[in-house]
Amino acid sequence: MKKIQHHLFTVLFGLLIYSSIRVMADITTGNKFWERNWKINAAEIAGTIFVSFMMRGMLDFFIHKFKHRPENTISGSTILKEFLIILAANFFILHISAVPLIIFTDNGMQIEDYVIVMIIPSLYVLLYFAIARGNQYLKNYVNQKVQLEKLTNDQLQTELKFLKAQYHPHFLFNALNTIYFQMDESVAEAKKTVEKFSELLRYQLYDQQQTVAISQEIHYMKNFIAIQQVRASEKLILQTTFDTALNGQQVYPLLFLPLVENAFKYVGGGYQLYIEAKADPGEVHFTVANSLPLQLPPDKETGIGLENLKRRLILLYPGRHQLTIKKENHTFTAHLTLILHQ
Repeated sequence: MKKIQHHLFTVLFGLLIYSSIRVMADITTGNKFWERNWKINAAEIAGTIFVSFMMRGMLDFFIHKFKHRPENTISGSTILKEFLIILAANFFILHISAVPLIIFTDNGMQIEDYVIVMIIPSLYVLLYFAIARGNQYLKNYVNQKVQLEKLTNDQLQTELKFLKAQYHPHFLFNALNTIYFQMDESVAEAKKTVEKFSELLRYQLYDQQQTVAISQEIHYMKNFIAIQQVRASEKLILQTTFDTALNGQQVYPLLFLPLVENAFKYVGGGYQLYIEAKADPGEVHFTVANSLPLQLPPDKETGIGLENLKRRLILLYPGRHQLTIKKENHTFTAHLTLILHQ
């Protein structure tokens, strides 16, 4: 089917060239082609169609050849050179085919006949080449953009997995350490901790879908908080508030964990820790506040987890998040707002 369409287009291309040449020639000479001998017209039409196949073959050859040029070598001078090559090749074809046809038909070749035969087919050939080559440039540009976006997306996914995995070692060490010391006091309680720990581990290892219901995140945090409470000081005053309206909203997993983990890690002073999650239309607000020890080295105010969180938020919620972190009156407060897709 494509081959038939290819030949049909070439025939129509030849008829267009012949019609344009004939009109220009008749305007110049004042003749009327329909008053000429039909055999001469038929011979000219057949000859023009034959020439059009030669020109089409030449165009396909050079378009395929130019197609494989590296994109970074294409410039204005390169494009001009391509057009000059096409023009020269077309002139050669016309001189060995069309010019003899004109010489031996009608009243021979006049200077105006030569000009018309050289210019009109060349203009159509250059127009065809410009459209075909431009279409190649466009396809290559689109393909490059698609490949670049795919590469960028793969890099971002790799970075996200790396950032997410950085939470695991620290958490695993603390949890196992908690269970180890708990077994000396109560094996039954240690078993309960192991159950919660297994749920947390299962969520981190297997629940890797792109987004999760926020209810899963809250359940995860409750288990995490329960384990942290076991190893926390008895002086800890913990208050948690989870909005019941937070249920099926979709969020990316493990974004709230670094804030909670950081609070448990650095809580001191009055040992007060406050965790709140609430819903607004199209938004999720998450707040963690903890009292700080009176003496806290500057390099211990925040951990690597918060820096990783900032990077993940930029990648996952570009322009749709706000993370506010402040320290005042010996209290460290972190507030995260996520703007959800409507």
